[in-house]
Formats: sequence, structure tokens, C-alpha cells
Amino acid sequence: MTAQSTQPVPSPVSPTLSMAQPICLRRPSLRVLCVRARLARSILAQVAKRVPVDVVMPDGSLLGGGTRQAGRPGLEIVRPTALFERLAHHPKIGIGEAYMAGDWKAAEGTDLAELLMPFAERMTTAVPAGWLRLRGFVDRRIPTIQNNSLLGSRRNIEAHYDLSNDLFATFLDETMSYSSAIFDEDQPLRTQSFEEAQLRKVHAILDMAKVGQDSRVLEIGTGWGTLALEAARRGATVTSVTLSKEQAALARQRVADAGFTDTVDIRIQDYREVEGVYDAVVSVEMIEAVGEEYWETYFRTIDERLAPGGIAAIQAILMSHERLMATKHSYGWIQKHIFPGGLIPSLQAMSETTDAATTLRMSAVEAFGTDYAETLRRWRETFLARWPEVNALGFDETFRRKWEFYLAYCEAGFATGYLDVAQVRFEREGAAVAAS
Repeated sequence: MTAQSTQPVPSPVSPTLSMAQPICLRRPSLRVLCVRARLARSILAQVAKRVPVDVVMPDGSLLGGGTRQAGRPGLEIVRPTALFERLAHHPKIGIGEAYMAGDWKAAEGTDLAELLMPFAERMTTAVPAGWLRLRGFVDRRIPTIQNNSLLGSRRNIEAHYDLSNDLFATFLDETMSYSSAIFDEDQPLRTQSFEEAQLRKVHAILDMAKVGQDSRVLEIGTGWGTLALEAARRGATVTSVTLSKEQAALARQRVADAGFTDTVDIRIQDYREVEGVYDAVVSVEMIEAVGEEYWETYFRTIDERLAPGGIAAIQAILMSHERLMATKHSYGWIQKHIFPGGLIPSLQAMSETTDAATTLRMSAVEAFGTDYAETLRRWRETFLARWPEVNALGFDETFRRKWEFYLAYCEAGFATGYLDVAQVRFEREGAAVAAS
């Protein structure tokens, strides 16, 4: 598929990523940062003793002591001083920015996602408990500019999804689906068609919402139009809303090319501004962009838009409720560099929100987190293989490392169970019991 040609707007490289010389050497007056950098080195050395990864210093020695072990993934520190200063400045953001800057890399023969998996598996135990008690002193709150107000949501969505349709076309499958596929568990994973797996995902959520002939469907989060098109092929009429101008332009083009302009309406509109009544509301991996302060508004809007007997089906990335409560106010690398304003919910948070603010009740959950690990692996593999094309669009090496880290980091989360993804059905109280 040929995506709409656009002029990309690559993310600028911040000064901290382009430092030619460590800040402690350039500005000796910043002694506190230098002390914290030494502390960061000490903490990382402790982590290295708890995680089965060889952290290799430039001279070949291992941080934390010991010797290289055959078969263990290796993390090579290229610029120790710069790495430890970034960790000192912001532990949660510094490790990703250090990868972007080239301060560390995966050792030869080590896949980046496989390197990150042991850390993801020990997310709550890798750092000694004593250090964890200091979290309040190093965590930073999410900047208010990332609040998902009507204006803020548009700005946050544009920052990621309007990078360039051509960029996304380089690594997505033919359906232009930017969410987890569902693979056939009875077939060898690596031999399966990516396009078929993505369409399986789409039809699974349409089935969950009972979308069929003459269904009135509201889609919150258009993507590039595949779900709307598949719903239209079932005989439904679809209203699909997005805040991404780039996505809307290509989705409209695809709808027109498929001959469904009479039954599919692609709008650049906030979900809070939608009116009308629908038999089904479907939303694929959009709740992550809503923000906790607007979860009630999101679900209340769905409740208000559903006709009597209507069904809502939401595909959501999930984390455990314990991790959500521990991290929901903390500013991380993903929020700074990839998804501003993003927050992954838990099933418990979604259920508590709908119970308290709506007439909707969670009636079914179908989880498939390991499928997301495979989805991300394929995206990363294709992105790196087609990097020359991405580079030709105007994106630089820092952008390449940023997206390589993002895709590998997320793959590790799903592969280890730290993250999950599920399709979740919501019905009005009593509807599910009556249907059964």
C-alpha cells in the first residue's frame, strides 16, 4: 500500500542527548549531580548482581564483578560517565535516553528485547528494597502540559500519530494496523501471515460487539481505517473519530478506494464531542491515551452513546493494578518520548470506573499478551530492515535508536507478562445475564 506522502517532523534531539562531554566535567559546580551519578553507578552495580545479564564496562570488566557467562545476554556500556549522569538526572528516563545517545548497547549476538526481558521479569525486585524507598525523591510527576484536555489530547495524539503516514507504512502490515494482532494458536507462530493475524484481531472485537448487518457503530480511535472498513463489509454503518489529521486523510482515502463512503464517516473529532446513538461502540488501544483523570468521562461517553441493548468492546493494553497504583503519577521515558499523556490501565481500574460512573458492566475478557510480543517483534524487525527508507524520510539516527528501544522495551514487557492486552466487553447491567 502506498501511504499518503507527507513531510515528516522528526523529534528534535534534546541537548542532553548530544552532549560531547559529560556535564560533571564541563560544569564542576554541579557537584550534587556528580555525587548522584556515583550513586547511580552503585545502584546499577547492585541491579547487575540481581539480574542474569552481563553488564560490561569499556575495559571488559563486569559492573558488579564476576566474569562473562556463556549464553547470558550482554549489555555493553560505551560511555560510563554519560550513562551514570543521565541515570542520576532521571532514573526512569535516563536509561532510554542513554540508549538513544549511544551510551550503551546490546552486546554483539544479543537481541535488544531479549536483553531487556530479565529486567522486565524483575521489575519490582531488581533494585534493592532500601533503594526503592527513595522512589519519592527521584520520581517526577507527569507535566501538566500532557493533560488530556480537549486541547491537550489533540496535541498529544499529533505528537505521535502525525509523524508521517509514510513512516508507519514502512513497518506495519498491509492493513496498517498499529495494535496487537491475534495469531492462530494451532499454527507455527513465525510462519503465520501478519495481515491475517491483524484481521483476526479486528473480527474478534467486531464479533465481541456483535457488529453485523445494519449495526450502527461508533469507533473511538480510527487508526488508518481497517476496522471501519471491515465493519462496513459486514453491512454496518460506521462513524469513526480520530484526532490525527494524517490518519484521517489516509483512512478516508482507503474508504473511498473501497467504495464505502456512503456507510463510513471518518471524522477529526474528540470522543467527548460525539453525539448520536449506536448499537456498538468499539475502541482499539485508545484508552491508553485517555488519562486517568478522564477515564470516567471516556466510559460515561460510551454509556451515553450506546442504544438500549448496545455493546461496547475495547481492546486495551493492561498492567497489574498494583503496578498502576505505584507508577500512575510518575513520568517515564515512554511518556516523554513516545506517547505523551499516555497511561496504561488495569482491569480492576476499568471495572471500578464503569461500576462507579456508568451503567456498564464488564462481561467478558479475552487476553492475548504473548501475541503482542510477537507483533512488536515483527514491527521492530521490519523497522530496522527498512531503516534506509525511514532515514530517507528525514528521520535521524537518534530517532532510529529511540524507536528500536521503544519497540524492544514493549516487546519485553509483553513477553514476560509485565504487560498484557485484552479485548473487553461491556454491557449494561443485567444484559449479559439476560443474554445467557
